[in-house]
Amino acid sequence: MKPLGEAPRDHNHVTVGVDGSPASERAVRWAAATAAGRKIPLHLVHAVDFAPSGWTKLPFFRPSQVFEWSEAEAQALLKEAAETAEAVAPDLEITAELALTGSAKWLVELSRTSRMIVLGATGGTKLGEAFLGSTPVSVAGHAECPVVVVRGPEGPVPDERPVVVGVDGSPASRQAVDLAFEEASWRRVDLVAVHVWSDLKVGEIDESPLDFDPRAFEEYEHSLLSECLAGYGERYPDVTVHRKVYVDGPRAHLQSWSEKAQLVVVGTRGRGGFKGMVLGSTGNALMREARCPVMVVRPVTS
Repeated sequence: MKPLGEAPRDHNHVTVGVDGSPASERAVRWAAATAAGRKIPLHLVHAVDFAPSGWTKLPFFRPSQVFEWSEAEAQALLKEAAETAEAVAPDLEITAELALTGSAKWLVELSRTSRMIVLGATGGTKLGEAFLGSTPVSVAGHAECPVVVVRGPEGPVPDERPVVVGVDGSPASRQAVDLAFEEASWRRVDLVAVHVWSDLKVGEIDESPLDFDPRAFEEYEHSLLSECLAGYGERYPDVTVHRKVYVDGPRAHLQSWSEKAQLVVVGTRGRGGFKGMVLGSTGNALMREARCPVMVVRPVTS
């Protein structure tokens, strides 16, 4: 690991949050394997925010003493994380950075120059605020690059499992489809495209009989999914696509598929989001409940 410093500014590195927890360690291993596979650097980051705690105002603590203590502990965490990453990929280029600031805000700033941000599913109990915990939700809703929350079993997820993507036709979903094909191609696995007719369960909106032809509606939804996937076969001829169309419950279906996948890719606020909402309920739930890593993607803005 190189000495503590700033992150590379080339937009072609993986940034991973470190807090010393088992979840953080799994995130480091996943990020190291991803960075090594793409032959790009890995950037380890750790933040300590004392603002909410008021530690520096206690009479028996000198601010300089607290900062020195926190920096020493943070450097130890980053060194341990670097050793974990090197065990996964010995030739990986690794950099590290420490900041005394709020972790979520800083990670959003780092997302502007990162290829992806990788976080563990839960936070630790180290000095200051837990670096992770609720941080993934905040970061995923505002980051300018994909955010991966590493969930699932402690061991490596079998490489032959597919990549799964949620498709609903929204701008965020279209960006998710694009990255899902890229991930499936790079991982040399199949892609499962999951499309659900409705975000709500049948009968929740109107209990009266519906006057429509189910077969025609099903044909329409299949055609919508085909439209969302149009052109990708030519761009990614190596990726076999399995199309799955369901009536309702995107959260439940994607949750179920996460048990069979090595990665689930979803957009942020989809078709069911309301104005001002930055992370949809499906993405939020998957980040907390999925059985494999979840990649959350925001739409590209001009």
